[in-house]
Amino acid sequence: MATDIKETLHAVDAAAVLGLLPARPRLLALGEPTHGENALLDLRNALFRQLVEQEGYRTIALESDCLKGLLVDDYVTSGAGTLDEVMERGFSHEWGALAGNRALVRWMRAHNDGRPASEQVRFAGFDGPLEITHAESPRQALTALHDHLAPRVDADLLPCTRQTLDRLLGDDDRWRDPAVMRDPERSVGRSADAHRLRLLADDLAALLDLQTPHLITETSRDAWERACLYGRTATGLLRYHRSMADTTPSRMARLVSVRDQMMAHNLLALAERGPVLAYAQNVHLQRERSTMRMWDEPLVTWWSAGALVGARLGEEYAFVPTALGAIRHRGVEVPPPDTLEGLLYALPQERCLVDAPRLAAALGDERLALRTSPWFGYAPFDPARLADSDALVFVRDVPQS
Repeated sequence: MATDIKETLHAVDAAAVLGLLPARPRLLALGEPTHGENALLDLRNALFRQLVEQEGYRTIALESDCLKGLLVDDYVTSGAGTLDEVMERGFSHEWGALAGNRALVRWMRAHNDGRPASEQVRFAGFDGPLEITHAESPRQALTALHDHLAPRVDADLLPCTRQTLDRLLGDDDRWRDPAVMRDPERSVGRSADAHRLRLLADDLAALLDLQTPHLITETSRDAWERACLYGRTATGLLRYHRSMADTTPSRMARLVSVRDQMMAHNLLALAERGPVLAYAQNVHLQRERSTMRMWDEPLVTWWSAGALVGARLGEEYAFVPTALGAIRHRGVEVPPPDTLEGLLYALPQERCLVDAPRLAAALGDERLALRTSPWFGYAPFDPARLADSDALVFVRDVPQS
């Protein structure tokens, strides 16, 4: 059986990844089972660089705030700002402090320098303006959408004035209150002001859609796409804040579902523009239903962004998860031999690309155990999903960054 397993392993490079897929995907997603490890980001950077330079992918999208990401895109395409500024202000979740992300942005800027726009690689965040503890105010997205429309459409078509939006939005701190995550009664999400804002956001987004031919002619397709992003973000954020105010047992499931729905809508919009490379936690990109347990909440189940995107794109969506052996600085030691990670750890390769369906066939009826992790920040790969996976990246040891 060992010979059969070795025959399923390949180098982690662009040609090998695409060679394992049934069709060339318009959206190719690489997942990680834990955040913040530069060894994984270095692997991602090398693979994405090959896919850009050799295979023509033109957008790199990360699990980061979609509005903050506009700063990074402006920098890598035009040189606006400085590298230090965009790393500090262009990422959410503190991702800008990671050396691997800094190296990616630096390379994208160097790659684009002197190239025409049609040959440049673009950057995008595809997460909502959300953190684990709170959600942003919808002010930026909502007012930017209004500001895009106001000078370009008849005033009587606008559902409200900018002053009305400012009055209804009020103090941004009431939207950002971190106490809301554990106390839904503190949320502004089901207030009369929030309800009115949801209706106005819907009307503004509808007006943007209705005026598409005129707006593209008046500005540009890029400007129109950015306005569409503001519309998606405004309506998504207001939906998320409404779910924050939910006091039923389904509250957490609603929150993670709305978040991944926002991710999916952003990814689908990016895929309309051209071939996309996406990177996020495995749980956000897998095709199967996702599960998670937070704090003392019951198990939460929802359809991930990858499941939503995959249902729309079919074979034009591909997902390659990553599995890990040991992360000793996190207390994750050598995996047990009866797990998938243990099976791969026994082989000499430090990193490899696995033909997942072939490996599942080679294992036959042999059942592998689901690995358990002593550290909450790492999610092992479920071996039951091996046969249905497009491919799998395995990294044997993750050194401390």
